[in-house]
Amino acid sequence: MLKIVYRICCGMDVHKSFVVACIASTNEKGVTTYKSKRFSTFTGDLRRCAAWLAENNCKDVCMESTGKYWIPIYNILEPTCNIVLAHPKYVKAIWGKKTDKRDAKWIADIFKHDLVSGSFIPPADIRQLRDLFRYRWKLTSFTTGEKNRAQNCLTVSNFKLDDVFSDVFGKAASAITSRILENPTEKITDVSGFRTKGMKATNEQVLAAVDGEMCEEQAEKLRIIRSLMDSLELCKLNLESLILTTAEKYLPQINLVMTAPGIQSFASIGIISEIGVDMSVFPSSKHLCSWAGLTPQNNESAGKKKTTRISRAGAYIKPLLVQCALTVCKSSKHPEIRNRYLSLKKRRGHKKAIIAIARMLLTAIYNILKKNEPYNPELYLRCNNTPPEHRAVSVEEAIFILQRQGYLVTPSAPG
Repeated sequence: MLKIVYRICCGMDVHKSFVVACIASTNEKGVTTYKSKRFSTFTGDLRRCAAWLAENNCKDVCMESTGKYWIPIYNILEPTCNIVLAHPKYVKAIWGKKTDKRDAKWIADIFKHDLVSGSFIPPADIRQLRDLFRYRWKLTSFTTGEKNRAQNCLTVSNFKLDDVFSDVFGKAASAITSRILENPTEKITDVSGFRTKGMKATNEQVLAAVDGEMCEEQAEKLRIIRSLMDSLELCKLNLESLILTTAEKYLPQINLVMTAPGIQSFASIGIISEIGVDMSVFPSSKHLCSWAGLTPQNNESAGKKKTTRISRAGAYIKPLLVQCALTVCKSSKHPEIRNRYLSLKKRRGHKKAIIAIARMLLTAIYNILKKNEPYNPELYLRCNNTPPEHRAVSVEEAIFILQRQGYLVTPSAPG
């Protein structure tokens, strides 16, 4: 028989317009009674839900994460209840017997035995910082999309700026684009005034690239795109100012994380916005890496491993760490990481090596925040310089190793 961990607990089935709550109360004899009630998701009714839980002496609540609909309920119940937010796949009811009341009762039943693994929910101020930083990520993606559309306008109009400029939105290329938009029908005959210090293309190459024909419709579309890009850039600057103000209280932790290789100011803020500053919520660095989606899956059946791919978790922190890993692997300032990357790349390839370096960085960040100490490369160098231990092998193992290397070995007869 399963042990009952929570004598009085509540399971909640969350929807957009209403929530069904079921309180499971277990007496000393192990008999459980249930009370169900339905509340709307308006703030006033959610406060009545919190009062109803308090009347029944229920402080432990489990709910499934349904889109963004769980957040208003979490905000109201957080001050008075211990809330466990579970992924829907962990609390899914049996197919064919699903109703809202039964779903809430099922969540309460499995939660009272502590069979639900809760999701990591950071404190309120970290949640606000996370929301702002994720919106910055979206604005960056919007800007990239508009750059692609602007490039398409130039391509369909026979302007080949991308063949002679490394950055179509750099100083020289942007000046040429502005000149084109002033009068799309007028040909450019002299580009010497657009040259910059680091420009590698010759005047003849640039003239050949700007020998295009842009209609008025494409020119107006390109003007709208550039206007939107300027607006997005202004919005992004305002948002970054707000992010810096919100993250000011975590300045000591941000500076500590920045001591890790390849991590700059906004990358440090982004990492803290995802994992917080309290590492006690993660039992070990391995749990944190698994939560961030940097650990191979365990999917084994009948002695066969079906897949070892990393999971889809960490949709925001994983790309951020991969970007930092790509930066530090190109630098010779941190040989302990670059050498590790090169040795892994030979055996496993670039992609797996980068994921391993990203996990290495996250492990370092975990220990930095937990011990409140800056990054120390000597620890890695000391481990890498330690000579490997010599392992004694039997005769059979030695023969097997040689045979795998392609040698023909015949074991001698025992004398």
